[in-house]
Amino acid sequence: MNQQDSLQAKLPTPWGDFVIHALETDDGKEHIAMTFGEWDKEQAVLARIHSECLTGDALFSLRCDCGFQLRAALEKIAEEGSGVLLYLRQEGRGIGLTNKIRAYSLQDQGMDTVQANEHLGFGADERDFKVASDALDILGVSKIRLMTNNPRKVSSMKDAGIDVVERVPLKFGQNPHNAMYLSTKQSKLGHLF
Repeated sequence: MNQQDSLQAKLPTPWGDFVIHALETDDGKEHIAMTFGEWDKEQAVLARIHSECLTGDALFSLRCDCGFQLRAALEKIAEEGSGVLLYLRQEGRGIGLTNKIRAYSLQDQGMDTVQANEHLGFGADERDFKVASDALDILGVSKIRLMTNNPRKVSSMKDAGIDVVERVPLKFGQNPHNAMYLSTKQSKLGHLF
């Protein structure tokens, strides 16, 4: 992964003025980091590792809790005065947008999110969080307070050498449209609510 100094800019948001950083992996995927404030190398930085969800983040879908968590994380980082949000291009748990919509169609027919992904020939979760540890290293972050309900993210960061000193829960966006989705995340993927 690489970051060029020229690939960052101010990004004003409803929660405050962030800095957006363009990050590119060796396979050509473009990810972003949004940073707020400053920190030193020894500080445990509040961080969110967020996988792209076009439907939830940009189109306000109620099928998931992604958009709600994204907005809550940005707000918490701004309130804290410093932090990092990594936005990873891993749509649909890593299966891509078109396959995610195929999975939605299967869910409309009664499958849960894991069953739909597996029916399409994918694993329950195809995401790779190694890119997140690389991005944090580029940003000078070695210790984090990770905003997540996903214990896999915690263990992935620890396995990659990032010191996760605290898991900060994100309980936002529960509604009747995503009840089965959240139940599946808890029962089949081990998410902590």
